[in-house]
Amino acid sequence: MRDDLTAPRNIDEYIAGFPPEVRKVLERVRLTIRKAAPGAEEAIKYKIPAFTLKGNLIYFAAHQNHVGIYPVPKGMKEFQKEIAGYRGGKGTIRFPLGEPVPLDLLRKIVEFRVKENLENAEGKRR
Repeated sequence: MRDDLTAPRNIDEYIAGFPPEVRKVLERVRLTIRKAAPGAEEAIKYKIPAFTLKGNLIYFAAHQNHVGIYPVPKGMKEFQKEIAGYRGGKGTIRFPLGEPVPLDLLRKIVEFRVKENLENAEGKRR
């Protein structure tokens, strides 16, 4: 876990602050998001990795026992059954460390968020 209070400058720096086994999980999460949202930009927001595409898309962060995924809460209804075992707080999914991350589920959530963001951006232009 990161032991300093300063924000990492980029996602590479964020991931580098964790033990090798956690870095592997974070890299898989990052790659899954990148593939599902190829036009998204990487950023650090609130001291954690974020992806943006016509607004905030998705965040992720490593914690002591899990990797948290933070989509905007509107997208959560569509995946109620699939995320039932991973629910954290409002708008949060927790994938336990030491268990395989359901990357297909993550991909679907990111693709949903991409569609949602693009539709919202189109609506604002009208």
